Amino acid sequence: MKKADLIDAMANDAGITKEQAKTALDSFVKATTDTLKKGDRLSLIGFGSFSISKRNARTGRNPQTGQEIQIPAKNVVKFKAGSELDKTVN
Repeated sequence: MKKADLIDAMANDAGITKEQAKTALDSFVKATTDTLKKGDRLSLIGFGSFSISKRNARTGRNPQTGQEIQIPAKNVVKFKAGSELDKTVN
């Protein structure tokens, strides 16, 4: 599903216009991004939780040359499905 498909589904399900659904989705994405930037966790009970995890710097290999390279540390976004979502898809 692409963003446009999600907007269509949200508009149909909620009985709102596509523009209103797009605004709502954009607002959700912004709020989620802002929360994660601060290092906080976002939990949607039953759906799941978004959080930040720190990945340490490490040594890797260039697959083309075999040369060792340094991969810098970075933050990665993690998503853990909630119990209701997990039950629904399994």
